[in-house]
Amino acid sequence: MWQYQKKLQYPINIKQKDLRMAKYLVTQYGGANGELGAALRYLNQRYTMPDDKGKALLTDIGTEELGHIEMISTMIYQLTKDATIEELEAAGLGPNYAEHRKGLYPTDSNGVPFTITYFATTGDPLADLYEDMAAEQKARAVYENLIDMTKDPDVIGPLLWLRQREIVHFNRFKELYEYYKTIL
Repeated sequence: MWQYQKKLQYPINIKQKDLRMAKYLVTQYGGANGELGAALRYLNQRYTMPDDKGKALLTDIGTEELGHIEMISTMIYQLTKDATIEELEAAGLGPNYAEHRKGLYPTDSNGVPFTITYFATTGDPLADLYEDMAAEQKARAVYENLIDMTKDPDVIGPLLWLRQREIVHFNRFKELYEYYKTIL
């Protein structure tokens, strides 16, 4: 089915604890424009694509988004490594600790839980691909906002890489959208 390689798509080695940034990054884990919603959206929509070309693209990008969840999770864990309860509370992460200790729970940076309403599927390939292009642009914008919020090169590097993948995904969805417009 898959070949699992025990390495991230982009190496992450954050050396400095930054609980503030960890709290902000949570939004790309379980927020409205985050990686979890993207993965589920694409893996769900693939079944209503009219041909194997569309199914393959949505499967490929959906599984890549699962890898992005792993990257975001790694970043958050490295940014919170060795944090005390007092530090977590001071950074606004006390409610998460109360419910989940240091485990990740899919929320946005405000603590709003992930909901299935974060992604849509219509069964119409053109409508769904248009939604997917918009989702990739929103994720790109969030990554740019996150990059603006840190000076740590160990955080900026992976965020730049993830931002670039959003652009690649947008372009791949646009190509498929344009193709389907000519045949549907």
